[in-house]
Amino acid sequence: MTLPKPASPSGLSALLRREKDPKLALRLFQTPNGQCSPEKPFRHSLLSYDLIITKLARAKMFPEMEAILRRLRDETHFYPKEPMFCHVITSYGRSRMPDPAVRTFESIPSFRCRRTVKAFNTLLNALLKCEEYGRMIEFFHNIEKYAYPDACTYNILINACGVVGRLDDACKLFDEMPRRGVFPNVVTFGTLIYWLCVDNRFEEAFELKDNMVRAHGILPNAHIYACLIKAACKVTDLSNAFGLKDEMLSNRVELDSAIYNTLINVLFKAGRKDEVSGLLEEMREKGCGPDTVTYNTMISALCDKKDFEAAHRILDEMAVNGSKPDVISFNVIIRGLCKEGKLQEASDLFEDMPRQGCRPDVVSYRVLFDGLSMHRLLEEAVLILDEMLFQGYAPRDSSLNEFLHNLCEEGKHKLLVRVLTSLGKGNLIEADIWARVVSLVCDKETDLCSETIDHLTDSCV
Repeated sequence: MTLPKPASPSGLSALLRREKDPKLALRLFQTPNGQCSPEKPFRHSLLSYDLIITKLARAKMFPEMEAILRRLRDETHFYPKEPMFCHVITSYGRSRMPDPAVRTFESIPSFRCRRTVKAFNTLLNALLKCEEYGRMIEFFHNIEKYAYPDACTYNILINACGVVGRLDDACKLFDEMPRRGVFPNVVTFGTLIYWLCVDNRFEEAFELKDNMVRAHGILPNAHIYACLIKAACKVTDLSNAFGLKDEMLSNRVELDSAIYNTLINVLFKAGRKDEVSGLLEEMREKGCGPDTVTYNTMISALCDKKDFEAAHRILDEMAVNGSKPDVISFNVIIRGLCKEGKLQEASDLFEDMPRQGCRPDVVSYRVLFDGLSMHRLLEEAVLILDEMLFQGYAPRDSSLNEFLHNLCEEGKHKLLVRVLTSLGKGNLIEADIWARVVSLVCDKETDLCSETIDHLTDSCV
């Protein structure tokens, strides 16, 4: 392939910006005029360095990127900017490479670039992605060597404490902020409230939300409200949950369908499904009408209540309202029907899925297979198993073992041979399955043991 020849540093930068292939971009950078000329070297611009380093970092071409960085260090007619190094550190973090991320951070001054808290925070984030929590704390304790902490610094550390389950340390960091002249922002409050809710410390989470408004004059955002509404719904505190929803409306904080879905779910759980229609109407008025997830939430709640007729009506309503049922919609109902022993209805719905424009997935097959096996409808289960294997899916090991046990218990040796033949063709028979089947056959029918094992050997070995 012939590479275009830029006439100037700005022309090279334009080409690098447009080039999608990082390898071709590297060739462009290394031989901008088609060849290297020691007598008259090409004068790269800072922008061209920035572009190629960023492209190589995103492509995880780290050896090539590091070679360009070494070359950049020798440049004397410009000074690289800190954001470029932040891109490099971030890329190392995403690739779970903490040591190169630290080396890059430490090397920034050698490029005659001023290192600020932005690079420090980027390093903390990279170490967090690498799960290097000890090194995060170590760097923070020595932060004065590099920069002065800001709210973002504390936000990252508070989140790290939440990730490792050290919430008391997160609270101590939060309390430390004003003593160091750093004031929490909405992200700080949102992060700490989220982890308090995860840890079921709901009272503290609600107190913190009140404190952010009262003492700091910061209004909660949609993320904070969502965390608190989920927390209230978790303990079926409908008064608080709907109070927060109304507060969002009065504060003109946008409600999305996820929050409404959470509220709809808790109404069903609390036995107040008659109020759901009003909530659905409110959703439409606010411009976030019910989506597939909303309907699936309702279907799941109705199946939990064993109201399968209403669940089927929801499927019909989805089609009318333009929210096409997805595979989850069907799987939830099939699972509920199987659990209640309504295997014929479950099978009928499974068979009807393609007609309704939804192809069964591995979960669909596994749920129906498990239900048929559990209720000893073994011939029907074999048919589903054959179809499952034909589609390239496989049952769970635990389900398969239980099914083989049921076949042996019922003396269905011909079906057993058929099943194992199908499994053998798909290379799905492990040594432990073979040993278990032989043991089951011999334990159950001593006089048929030899004959059956001969059939199995002929079919599967």
